[in-house]
Amino acid sequence: MKLRFICLFFLAGNIISAQFLEKQKNLASFDGYFKFYYNESKDEIYLEVDKLDSEFLYVHSLATGLGSNDIGLDRGQIGDGVVVKFQKAGDKLLLVQPNQRYRAITDNTLEKRSVEQAFAKSVLFGFPIKEEKSNTYIIDLTPFLLQDTHNIINRLKFQKEGAYSVDKTRSSLSLERTKAFPKNVEFEALITYKGSPTGRNIRSVAPDSKFLTVIQHHSFVELPDDGYKKREFDPRSGAISISYLDYATPVQDPIKKRYIIRHRLEKKNPNQAISEAKEPIVYYLDPGTPEPIRSALLDGARWWNQAYEAIGFKDAYQVKMLPADADPMDLRYNVIQWVHRSTRGWSYGASVVDPRTGEILKGHVSLGSLRIRQDFLIAQALLNQPFATRDDNYEPMLKMALARIRQLSAHEVGHTIGFAHNFTASTNGRASVMDYPHPTVALKDGKIDLSNAYDINIGEWDKVTVAYSYSEFDKNTNEKEALNKILNTAYQSGLRFISDSDARPQGGAHELAHLWDNGKSVTEELNNMLKIREVAIRNFSSDNIRTNEPYSVLEDVFVPLYFFHRYQTEATVKLIGGLNYNYAVKGDQQTIVETVNSKKQKEALEAVLKTLSPEILAIPEDKLKLFPPRAFGYGRTRESFKGKTGVGFDALSAASTASDMSLSLLLHPERASRLVQQKSLDQNQLGLVETLDELLKFSFETKAKNNYHKEIQHMVKTNILKHLMNLSKNTQTYSQVNAIAYAKIKSLIPLLKNKTGDVTDKMYNEYYLNQINKFIEKPEDFKVLPSPKIPDGSPIGSFSCGF
Repeated sequence: MKLRFICLFFLAGNIISAQFLEKQKNLASFDGYFKFYYNESKDEIYLEVDKLDSEFLYVHSLATGLGSNDIGLDRGQIGDGVVVKFQKAGDKLLLVQPNQRYRAITDNTLEKRSVEQAFAKSVLFGFPIKEEKSNTYIIDLTPFLLQDTHNIINRLKFQKEGAYSVDKTRSSLSLERTKAFPKNVEFEALITYKGSPTGRNIRSVAPDSKFLTVIQHHSFVELPDDGYKKREFDPRSGAISISYLDYATPVQDPIKKRYIIRHRLEKKNPNQAISEAKEPIVYYLDPGTPEPIRSALLDGARWWNQAYEAIGFKDAYQVKMLPADADPMDLRYNVIQWVHRSTRGWSYGASVVDPRTGEILKGHVSLGSLRIRQDFLIAQALLNQPFATRDDNYEPMLKMALARIRQLSAHEVGHTIGFAHNFTASTNGRASVMDYPHPTVALKDGKIDLSNAYDINIGEWDKVTVAYSYSEFDKNTNEKEALNKILNTAYQSGLRFISDSDARPQGGAHELAHLWDNGKSVTEELNNMLKIREVAIRNFSSDNIRTNEPYSVLEDVFVPLYFFHRYQTEATVKLIGGLNYNYAVKGDQQTIVETVNSKKQKEALEAVLKTLSPEILAIPEDKLKLFPPRAFGYGRTRESFKGKTGVGFDALSAASTASDMSLSLLLHPERASRLVQQKSLDQNQLGLVETLDELLKFSFETKAKNNYHKEIQHMVKTNILKHLMNLSKNTQTYSQVNAIAYAKIKSLIPLLKNKTGDVTDKMYNEYYLNQINKFIEKPEDFKVLPSPKIPDGSPIGSFSCGF
């Protein structure tokens, strides 16, 4: 009797369970990869799960953003793409994410299981079963969709913008782009975050910063079939990679497997030299992009077809306008999206990748709409009185800005088809759109020429990366040998590849890899830029703005001109204590590593010291008359000069900021340690002692030509002392660096005690002496006092990029 009662109880439970959907009124049904239902009266979505233990791809993203570049939560931002599956556990279905980092690729089931059991998996959510019938389960998906899946709460907390939580009373499902297709289903939810704002960024973009509302997108997508062929990663190739540990690997082979990411691309006729693709790679441009930007983005993105044609594909890469009925968040579409923010910032290219293989399933480019205006501004500052005769003479500036946006479109698409930055390309004739390009400016007959500001085609290195990643080989070809041949031929022709971490300015050491630089010789180009800057500043006038614009706008136009040399200075400094090296592999005959020769280092030091001279730093006195206190309604921004003179324009702080930029690079602790090491290995090399001697001779031992220059020189000397004191007590350097910096500080004492000079010279020298004596007596009390912050500059032409 007891057993019968239990059986009847479970039977009754199943009957009740099976009636869940029948009890819901006016359900809207969606048939696709998963079938689901929408209950409008309860604002709930019920998912029908008929594929237990079957893996699929889950991707979350933001359909709408916050609009702040600094916070970095943008419209169209793609989140993680992870493999998941539904598993039954009692009266629940669990959404489980298997661990893809650790695998055993083998036919031995027990070996596979042993690896699965050794490492944690993640249960993303538990769903009570609402109805069960014929191995099909109904669950309420709504709580899952209304989570903070995109991790906005933690992002805001980390950015010190405030403490927020999801406000369910102000959140709901969003049906506009909730859709079902045969191989994917798409869901959206309007999520409102309630909290106490503490940061200025959130206040600057939200109408009510206590409540932040965005639309979060979720995709459940069928995984691709097993027809994709993985390709091994080579650090010389420029390709982006995935990796995992395969515990089924024989002991004599590397356990870590690395494969490039790429779209699936196959010829219709593999035996033909030139063939169409079975399925072309198609990118779609956001129709919300206005002209003439729309045409420029289409043109630039299409450049990549040149590289695919070079390896025998006809029309295998295409760029079109996104159809009106298409959803840019749908994983079936590779999208170039035009994104608006409150300030200019980075554009970037992201990809949804099958984590099992590296196959790119969706490319999604986000292009910041304001960066084109920065290139316009740079051109406006460089050109000689562009608005002297008419206020509608915007074409010369627009031409340069559109040239940059073409290159930007190609660059960001490049990330989404699988390619990393190549920051050596600018020293080799614009060999890659995957570099960060600075506008190439020339002087012709004493006039600024912008006709060659940016490239107009794909680069030679880009063809190499496409060849490595996408070339098809017949069954009789040894793929490894063929790929090596592509890379070796590229290196022998002079092409080089160095990517992100080796190109960064602070502490960076590579001779050729720099951001926003130009020229085969970065030192020559710095000298050239300083001449261009001098001419542009001399020509600068009220005719660099339109009639009826406040002179405060003119000051803003002047900012990128005054700091025009900043990135070339970064590049040139890196030669000092610099290295030349490659991502070499055994047998490829590439240079492994060598120190930059002494001559180049000394030439670089000489050029960098010029950026500290009053002749370069002084804004001409006649130009200062163009910069009155800010006009009503035109207050300073993060893009403005910073100063210490209140409403008045601060020319001395501008000089202090520019000199501090150069000195922070030149006297970087890591660079100082490299200088000590290279001198120990080669007495003919530039060392830290010589570098500091030249610096002090150039500043403390040089007499300024007038009072204005003397005051600028004082700002430079103050910054030099600050950086020397920082070096002398820095715990991250060699102790030798500490000793040399300390000795050079003390060496200034006799010079400063010299009683020659006028009253101000003596006062300033007394001040330096006092600072040095206090530092010697109590070095532990020393704190680095910053110069006024340099206005935002990177990205030039606009918050990485890139990838």
